[in-house]
Amino acid sequence: MSNSEVVKTLIQSKISLAPMAGITDYVLRSLVRKYSKNCLLTTEMISSEYLAQTLNGRSGVEILKRDKNHSPISYQISGHKPHMMKQAAEFLTQYADMIDINMGCPVKKVVGGQDGAALMRTPELAADLVKAVKDGTDKPVSVKFRLGYTADEMNYVEFGQAMQNAGADFITIHGRTRSQMYSGHADWSKIKALKENVDIPVFANGDITSIEDAIKCLELSGADGVAVGRGALGDPTLIGRIEHYFANGEKLPVPPLEERIKMLKFHLDEEIKLRGENVGIKFMRKFYPYYLSGFENAKQLRSKLVVEENLERIYEILSQTTSFQEH
Repeated sequence: MSNSEVVKTLIQSKISLAPMAGITDYVLRSLVRKYSKNCLLTTEMISSEYLAQTLNGRSGVEILKRDKNHSPISYQISGHKPHMMKQAAEFLTQYADMIDINMGCPVKKVVGGQDGAALMRTPELAADLVKAVKDGTDKPVSVKFRLGYTADEMNYVEFGQAMQNAGADFITIHGRTRSQMYSGHADWSKIKALKENVDIPVFANGDITSIEDAIKCLELSGADGVAVGRGALGDPTLIGRIEHYFANGEKLPVPPLEERIKMLKFHLDEEIKLRGENVGIKFMRKFYPYYLSGFENAKQLRSKLVVEENLERIYEILSQTTSFQEH
């Protein structure tokens, strides 16, 4: 099977979990897979330099962990040194169904090191990275990038063509520039120009928080599918519900608060199993605003939880939600 045929199989659900550093870990990926059997999962960003310097061939590290049912899964790597990116691809081939190269992360410490969205300013180097990763793996290679570095540097069409010419098999594009970070609204309509000028599949990313958003995004972008990031936080069923709609045309309802609390408890328990109680409790604090919203006293409840370090007390606080009314 050619890589283009493999990609078609990997993206047949027309939806993926977008990579988010410190977010799309083993537990969240497992939760999303529970509700979506066929979506393309993606790991959080893995630094090629971290792999080279820290792992030295060791397996079982948390960031790499996966289950058999996690396929299809893409492992995302970042970096700007071709030889290190090739080594990372060689190492990750044993885990991945696809290798994704991060060329879109807008965070200052990432772009400051010439990685992530900074690569949109150095398309020749970006192309060399694609070629290096292709040399390091027999799996399909994808790239994730933005509209450009700034509003005056929207080079995403030419950049996408260059990545395709370098050997990329698949593209995910976030509908913002680097300078926008996550402000404003993703411009899905601009993605259409990229889709019309490359031959490889394109997924659109940014601000997809409902089935209706996914439908509108595909209409405006003409993309082959959507990548959901922050929209899946607090609602691990969203990707599965979008997948179900794409397959059957049926809109499954948003889970009620009671169901979201169950998911939150499961998420918390699994992070504790993975990281230990102290670290797991602190790690989960970033997720509370997503799970606990849209009902009276949500803010007060969250303010208690983000400082609570006792697991039994956390469960007590969560049990109070049964009496709250959703807006």
